[in-house]
Amino acid sequence: MNTHTINLPAKFAQFSDYFNPRILGEVNDCLVKAVKLQGEFVWHHHETEDELFWVIKGTLHMQFRDRTEIINEGEFLIVPHGVEHCPLAPEEVHMVLIEPKSTLNTGNVTNERTVAHLEHI
Repeated sequence: MNTHTINLPAKFAQFSDYFNPRILGEVNDCLVKAVKLQGEFVWHHHETEDELFWVIKGTLHMQFRDRTEIINEGEFLIVPHGVEHCPLAPEEVHMVLIEPKSTLNTGNVTNERTVAHLEHI
């Protein structure tokens, strides 16, 4: 168990690729992840897992089939399980995700953006 302070800017400085979450830590049965996004991800949903998207830097557009929610720096959005969504980052976004360990980043879709094995940073 890590009992050290996590410096988010320092963690985000350790990687430059997009759509590839890194594990920052664990809370009970959830992972705390850092990820950078730019562009459109993939439409998907998660059968049993809720997800928390917390924007640290930039502005995220969370697309839903009936609307788009704008999440600015310092704000977060919880996407309940079963809800189809597609993250869109017109410019680079730094984000923290909090989600169950079982959560696959592309949910019910498997494609070139699926990350099955996460790296700790």
